[in-house]
Amino acid sequence: MATADDPTGNLHVAILPFMAHGHMIPIIDIAKLFASRRGVKTTIITTRLNAPLVSKQIPTTAEIHIELIRFPAAEAGVPEESETADFFSSTAQKMFFHAAALLRRPLDAALAKIRPDCLVSDAFFPWSAESAGKLGIPRLVFHGTGYFALCTAVCIRVHKPHKNSDSESFVVPCLPGKIELTPSQLPESARKEEEGNPFTELVREMAESEGKSYGVIVNSFRELEPNYADFYRDELGRRNWAIGPVSLSNRRSEEKAGRGGRGTGESSSDCLKWLESKEPDSVIYICFGSLADFADSQLKEIAAALESWGGSFIWVVRKDPRTESESESEEEWLPVGFEDRTAEKGLIIRGWAPQILILEHEAVGGFVTHCGWNSTLEGITVGKAMVTWPVAAEQFYNEKLVTAVLGIGLPVEAEKWVRGTGDDEVIMAEGIEIAVRRLMDGDEGKEMRRKAKELREMARMAIEEGGSSHSSLSDLIDELKQRSHV
Repeated sequence: MATADDPTGNLHVAILPFMAHGHMIPIIDIAKLFASRRGVKTTIITTRLNAPLVSKQIPTTAEIHIELIRFPAAEAGVPEESETADFFSSTAQKMFFHAAALLRRPLDAALAKIRPDCLVSDAFFPWSAESAGKLGIPRLVFHGTGYFALCTAVCIRVHKPHKNSDSESFVVPCLPGKIELTPSQLPESARKEEEGNPFTELVREMAESEGKSYGVIVNSFRELEPNYADFYRDELGRRNWAIGPVSLSNRRSEEKAGRGGRGTGESSSDCLKWLESKEPDSVIYICFGSLADFADSQLKEIAAALESWGGSFIWVVRKDPRTESESESEEEWLPVGFEDRTAEKGLIIRGWAPQILILEHEAVGGFVTHCGWNSTLEGITVGKAMVTWPVAAEQFYNEKLVTAVLGIGLPVEAEKWVRGTGDDEVIMAEGIEIAVRRLMDGDEGKEMRRKAKELREMARMAIEEGGSSHSSLSDLIDELKQRSHV
């Protein structure tokens, strides 16, 4: 592993991840992709408590250094030892974003110390464009989502089609394809645009800083969403480089099992051993990411749907450390006796799961997902059809890509954000079961799996030498090298 002042290599890329697992995991993969190229070294700038997540995912042979900066917890009024957004409720995340904004001074000091040739930073750090500008180096933006969602967000922000109705659906203006959404599926920052709303202000700052930046790195591949890649470049005028799927940078089983830094080899082995006993395409995998916070009533509906369907499943349930305790009985969020009745067909994983290893197993025939971009792309890269259940953020946009554009998914018809406040919309067991049954048991699902497997092969070809994403990264590196040596 390189040190910060190691002069080897003729391109030095600094990377600033946002402190949330869903943002850090893909940007660490991006760091690995840069460092895998000859003549490139990478420095990941992060805080003390996030450093272990980074270091666990970096091969010892990689040309990657970790530069620590201090997290301003006291200045922002957030608890010490809370350096990731994953530990904050939705109502308290404003405080965390305030703390993140105070990283500007520590970042300036770190950049002055390590003197990189460019900075790749998360879109949630819009002010980092100015930090890079002070040193005369280019800043590349990482949004953490694909072209379709990026284009949709801009079209909605500019044209505001939702302003005409509070309930009826609308077609997203200017966007290729007839994409329909409802106002309730949009982020609050888009729907309300309140003066003084910190998230509305952050979105505005992100849009402005993108215009001041050198370009955008996109975790996607051109063959997946070509119309939207063209629209993003030609109509919206964004310089960009598609270099994904970045999860495919993890080629060894140990890398896949450790991606995310939370699991153990033993837990992965037990899960895969269970899958070995199942027939191909017979298991549905259910996981809603690291932040979805379903009420007990919703979890019971999921359990009832799975039991009524009667097929095999792996269900990852997030046990929220803010509200759950080890002493709680299963009956508070599961029907009484559910695990006993489904012991032969079901496996419940509480907490973290080795998602990539599960998804790529031949026994898994479908994926119930919240449509976070990491999960969506991971499902695509292993050729899995999906039941889509968006929860928040740009996930409703990603759902439309999966269902309306790619034709590899079926919706449970979620219409509103899940906020974990007790008054969330509950999707009933009957609707969940219908979607699962259609995906897993019928000809419709077989056709979706066929399409998904075609996309899997396209994804793998994209990252190989000569593929679209491999070439895109090569072009970016060559351009940055030429610029740094002028």
